[in-house]
Amino acid sequence: MSQIGIIAQREYLQRVRSRAFIIATALGPILMLLVLAIPIVMAIFSRDDSTRVIAVVDQSGEVAELLSFPDNFRIEQTTAPVDTLRSRVDGGQLEGYLILPDDLVSGAGEARYYSRGGGGILLNEQIADAVRAGVREARILRAGAPAAVLEIMKERVPVRMIQLTDEGERADSTQVLAVFGYFMGFLIYLCVILYGAIVMRGVIEEKTSRISELIASSAKPFDLMMGKVLGIGAMGLTQWLIWIGAGIGLSAAAAALVAGVLPDGAFPTDGAVAGGGAAPVNPIAELMPDIPLMFPVYFILFFLGGYLLYSSLMAAIGSAVEQEADAQQFMWIVIMPLILPMVMIVNVMSAPDGLVATVMSLIPLFSPIVMVVRMAATNVPWWEVWLSLILLAGAFLLAIWISSRIYRVGILSYGKKPTFKELARWMRQA
Repeated sequence: MSQIGIIAQREYLQRVRSRAFIIATALGPILMLLVLAIPIVMAIFSRDDSTRVIAVVDQSGEVAELLSFPDNFRIEQTTAPVDTLRSRVDGGQLEGYLILPDDLVSGAGEARYYSRGGGGILLNEQIADAVRAGVREARILRAGAPAAVLEIMKERVPVRMIQLTDEGERADSTQVLAVFGYFMGFLIYLCVILYGAIVMRGVIEEKTSRISELIASSAKPFDLMMGKVLGIGAMGLTQWLIWIGAGIGLSAAAAALVAGVLPDGAFPTDGAVAGGGAAPVNPIAELMPDIPLMFPVYFILFFLGGYLLYSSLMAAIGSAVEQEADAQQFMWIVIMPLILPMVMIVNVMSAPDGLVATVMSLIPLFSPIVMVVRMAATNVPWWEVWLSLILLAGAFLLAIWISSRIYRVGILSYGKKPTFKELARWMRQA
């Protein structure tokens, strides 16, 4: 076995057998369920179905009758003075009051809503949307259009998006896939931070305990860095495979439990099955997008490439410092290229074929996240995907080389925090 394989095996077995790994792996599925369940529970308990009473003073005489609010709103048309309405708001009898001036329909005036606040963004948007729609209808009526025109304008027009592929036609799931790509990109970001930090702490611990001096005497720095990154990466992959298996098992158990609790006919049926019955339609399956066959393969490649690249950079940081607190002056250099794609991810989803998205998906520091989002949101040419992967692999090898040269000098340097100038000198000396 090569030195890289021996070091990788040592790192893998040492961490997989540790108590911390066992506890974290066991608690992982539970924490994931909590992360998914807590927002749902909070949404249920925070849901406000109480009736909101709003007074409307329609000085125009044209808009109030055309206002359309959600079912939990109760509208009171009134001509009461503003002082009376304000006292009712202060007394809790009204959520607020809406003033519609007489020149609102002509476009000269503006509607004004008064409240004590605290209704949230949704309430403000619901009132604003209702006023805009009402004023628009009033203007159409004032222009002499018959009421039938209003009914026609209110009708929803179904639009079905169909994607043309080499195999034929299929439903266009661009929006769902874009959100799916965002989740995948965030997963890469999270894992790179988590396992890259483990690599950095491992290098710092070995350097502090002087174990690295013994290891360095029997192996090349490049082999040490490569073995450490690969070994910890294999540990992370093992952990995720266990979590995925547990997640699939829990999902299957939950589906069986729900199927046993729900009465017959709870799911709609579609088509006939053997025996003359109808096959139940799974509503969750109906919502799932049609994921391209190669997408999971590319996701794994970019996931591994991103981990290897950033873990190598964090290993270089660990080689340069003596304790984790000293690493903060260098960490921002590694973290910023990870944060930037997350900040730009909305722009990438909005224009996945644009110049910014295309360029960022080819830059190795950004490509593990941006290219995954692009592939989910649009059909990326195959040569761009492979060019991005080749550049990512080259950047990883370069990062390992840089890390090993810093490590070669750093393991013998104690008691001093290196500067960027000194790190450059270490690389030249190694």
